[in-house]
Amino acid sequence: MKPQQFGDYTVRKLVEVVEPFKPEFAFKEFDAAGLAGHADWLAPHFIANSTEGLVLPFSFHTYVVQAQGKTILIDTCIGNHKDRAALPFWHMQNRPYLDNLYAMGIAPEDVDYVMCTHLHADHVGWNTKLENGQWVPTFPNARYIFSKDDYDHYNNVKPGEFGYTSLADSVFPIVEAGLAEIVTMDYAIGDGLSLVPTPGHTPGHYCVHLQSGGHEVFFTGDMLHHPVLIAEPQWQTNFCLDHAQSTATRRAFIAEHAGGAAIVLAAHFAGPTAGRIVDAGGQLRFAVLEGA
Repeated sequence: MKPQQFGDYTVRKLVEVVEPFKPEFAFKEFDAAGLAGHADWLAPHFIANSTEGLVLPFSFHTYVVQAQGKTILIDTCIGNHKDRAALPFWHMQNRPYLDNLYAMGIAPEDVDYVMCTHLHADHVGWNTKLENGQWVPTFPNARYIFSKDDYDHYNNVKPGEFGYTSLADSVFPIVEAGLAEIVTMDYAIGDGLSLVPTPGHTPGHYCVHLQSGGHEVFFTGDMLHHPVLIAEPQWQTNFCLDHAQSTATRRAFIAEHAGGAAIVLAAHFAGPTAGRIVDAGGQLRFAVLEGA
């Protein structure tokens, strides 16, 4: 995605990695023929052919948002040196994420806010880095924004249970350092950035809503894992905690913004990423923003 200007806000995408997933890895329930039927508009950025059939590129990236002298990161990907043995492509990685942030002209000390749309491992990983055998905040001058509903839910996860490891290495050290703001959905950063509750994927999942200069932008986190869900919102992913709620949340968002001017910036859309929900002859689709 090329840098985008939305009123006072500049938005850039910092990509950690792009991974091709088989559809059955991503989706609990989906229609293979239906997926193939969407290939004409999903290609070339959101679907690809492989020796094993169609695959879905999933991007793991951070949005770097800057305005009025503030630098804000939205979601912090997987992270380095993290124990994620269940997922080899996340396990003990050593990727140049911070080098790429420096290449944008930003040092970790320059970051003012880190907004985590939810507390899954691939959205909190770079919250911390390994230093002298300890997990320390990567962005020492930032306030880390965690939703209260998510934090309350995951704070009850016990050692050995799903999700505990990423809490221990990427969330709890932030709280212990006094850098966490555990917030309700009325939280905002200035006049331009606010939270929209979008539960289902996790209990306290939120979208970040940007309004500036007549633009309306939604950083949708994992409410929309892949563009095909705009056409097939009933398809269930393997990643959501409450399938009924996540489907209802997704449907409501799509219905509200279909055919409108709102811009969607999702957490895992590959390629140009920025786009709108459009009606193409009665079929809802994701249309890449011109210049993205």
